[in-house]
Amino acid sequence: MITLVYDGTFEGLLTVVFEVYEHKMALVKVCRESMVQPNFFDAKRSIVSDTVKANRVLKGLHQRLSAGGVQRLYATHLSEIEGEDDNLLGFIRYVFSTNTQVEEDFGNKYVMRLSDTLKKVRREKHRMEAFVRFQKMADGIFYASIQPDFNVLPLILPHFKRRYADQRWIIYDIKRAYGIYYDLNEAEFIQMDFASGKPYNKTIFSSYSEDETLYQALWKDYFKHVNIPARKNTKLHLQHVPKRYWKHLTEKF
Repeated sequence: MITLVYDGTFEGLLTVVFEVYEHKMALVKVCRESMVQPNFFDAKRSIVSDTVKANRVLKGLHQRLSAGGVQRLYATHLSEIEGEDDNLLGFIRYVFSTNTQVEEDFGNKYVMRLSDTLKKVRREKHRMEAFVRFQKMADGIFYASIQPDFNVLPLILPHFKRRYADQRWIIYDIKRAYGIYYDLNEAEFIQMDFASGKPYNKTIFSSYSEDETLYQALWKDYFKHVNIPARKNTKLHLQHVPKRYWKHLTEKF
């Protein structure tokens, strides 16, 4: 058994697929650099992302899958779940092994697992779209931080680009240390440096505009008054708004 180690990008995964076919590898394990575990029994080989190789695989996938099928493959890759890359390789091998449509062949273990993982990713995507809370910074940019279970930032970009097209904003995934900046025209992925000696939250809070601080106080007061004690249902509330999201909700600060 050989472990193919790659950089964790979708392009990297497709490069892995190319190498598997190019060198006719049968028994392989796929692992991201960030998830490599010491194993004295398995040989390891680093795979460098290659745009040309990845595009050849992607072209083949577009020929055998629907546009939605390729998008679902990409979204599932963003789950970052341990072992999911092996399943994606198995799924892609299955796609290339037959001329029939496999996207709804739920009797196949690879198709079934991909479907289950995709549901989890989509659920997290919808939650992020609902729970993002922007705060206005002193420079006029609206900022929001998130810590999603899965790497859904690329998936929520279209939603916020449409909804807040007339504002400059940043949504930053502090768990993965990257974000999206929208400047009224284009959106780009960015990384920010919080290594100023201050804790992360204090660094951000100190940058609030004066009206943002007032807005937060008013919002908390409103939330407090509409929350009728007699109708309080903590269990139901936690089902819809899991506690792990509270740290990023203005009304929960």
